[in-house]
Amino acid sequence: MSSLSIYAGPTALQQIRREGLKADQFKVLVGASGGPKWFVLYGLDRYLFGEFFPRREQQLITLGSSAGAWRLCCLAISDPVSAIERLARLYSRQKYSDQPTAAEISEKARAMLSEVLGSDGARQIVENQYFRTHIITSRVRGLGASRFAALQVLALLASAACNLVSRKTLSLFFERTLFSNMGQTSPWTALSDLATVVHKLSVENLEEVMIASGSIPFALEGVRDISGAEPGLYWDGGITDYHFDMPFHAGRELVLYPHFSAAVIPGWFDKKLPWRRANPRHFHNVVLVTPSREFVADLSYGKIPDRSDFQNLDYDSRLAYWQEVLDKSKLIADEFAHIVDTGNGIDNILRFEDKPR
Repeated sequence: MSSLSIYAGPTALQQIRREGLKADQFKVLVGASGGPKWFVLYGLDRYLFGEFFPRREQQLITLGSSAGAWRLCCLAISDPVSAIERLARLYSRQKYSDQPTAAEISEKARAMLSEVLGSDGARQIVENQYFRTHIITSRVRGLGASRFAALQVLALLASAACNLVSRKTLSLFFERTLFSNMGQTSPWTALSDLATVVHKLSVENLEEVMIASGSIPFALEGVRDISGAEPGLYWDGGITDYHFDMPFHAGRELVLYPHFSAAVIPGWFDKKLPWRRANPRHFHNVVLVTPSREFVADLSYGKIPDRSDFQNLDYDSRLAYWQEVLDKSKLIADEFAHIVDTGNGIDNILRFEDKPR
């Protein structure tokens, strides 16, 4: 049984079939929202952070939202494998009261990220000139920025309704806000699909930005008035960029996108819109690495972890299940490493357009 499936856009597929899979082929590394779904990528992250990317000689630009941003921040810490191990351990063992409030979940998320970063992690990420970090948040516009929950709910419902008509209408309600240690030299300063701004990532605002990027509306509190950015309420980066639908990189290098599913859904409100999927033209130079259907079917419950596990499983059952996924994720890493080292399996890489929807 193959543990992983790899899909590549035409530019990427042509290059990989000619050269094999090599770390220096990639200019951008992407990490999507998805909460605990990322546990299925844990083994692959450990391999990429500890073995694959240390082989490269050029700068690597990372782009993440929510849990994807948290993962990629680990890469920019001086010991990235230890950092991703801490994130996996602490995240998988989160425990809440029977009826947790947004304040409780936010407080525990802050404590978790503070422990992941340690005393010097924020500085290491911000000052890292080799791994260039981009974290996406969504700054709320209009009524949604109110301190009254009823108005926030009304604005969120309105944005979801308008999104049915056009994804571009999200700009009426949210501003995609990227925080980066590249500042205005970021390759995404000119994005025009949605209202977009780029701000400087600093030691002072890094934890705030990380929390904001993972602040699912009403599940967490969000973050107000992030240092170094416009005043306002900042929520989950997945609202605008759940799995991304944008041009990632215009150069000849490729984009590596480890993802927990073959489905690539642009924004948070698009999850239940089967007609709203990423434009394949934006993925012409992308290599999408996912667990195979067979791998997922072989897991307990026949699925990867998700946030519903907090409601559907007691703590001990959830912990055992999530630990199983973390352990088995090494199979995906081993298979990817085998392709890198031997070239065997290159012929099994499929076109991006042929992946399951």
